[in-house]
Amino acid sequence: MRVHLGSDHAAIDLRRELAAAVAAFGHEVASETGPSAASESVDYPDVAVAVSGRVKADPGSLGLLVCGTGQGMAMAANKQAGIRAAVVMDPFSAAMAREHNDANVLCLGARVVGVELAKVLLRTFLDARFAGGRHARRVEKLEPGG
Repeated sequence: MRVHLGSDHAAIDLRRELAAAVAAFGHEVASETGPSAASESVDYPDVAVAVSGRVKADPGSLGLLVCGTGQGMAMAANKQAGIRAAVVMDPFSAAMAREHNDANVLCLGARVVGVELAKVLLRTFLDARFAGGRHARRVEKLEPGG
């Protein structure tokens, strides 16, 4: 699986930890977007739009966005057609976001989940697959005009 990662200045360390985890899980870090230092302030919507664009342009890939809470990234990403971003804080929600909602972007908050939990959430998200069936009809309704 190819994964496009992004963070704002509040989550640089978590982004780096999770980039290493993506590779350790046997997946490919397709791109990494965001500042290189916490002193380099960026606007999270810009990062979310950039990563969302890469996910849309790279069929079958997934995105990972991290900021302070994950909420702002999710809000910005979900405004992009074809993106279904989910903020999760437990493994069950991470699995269901993929299996039932066909989420293609995982959003995490560096200020609300620790590194080890974030790795579990990421692995769960990457390992889960969309179940299709009755869920496909529902996911179609999430798109504009759906």
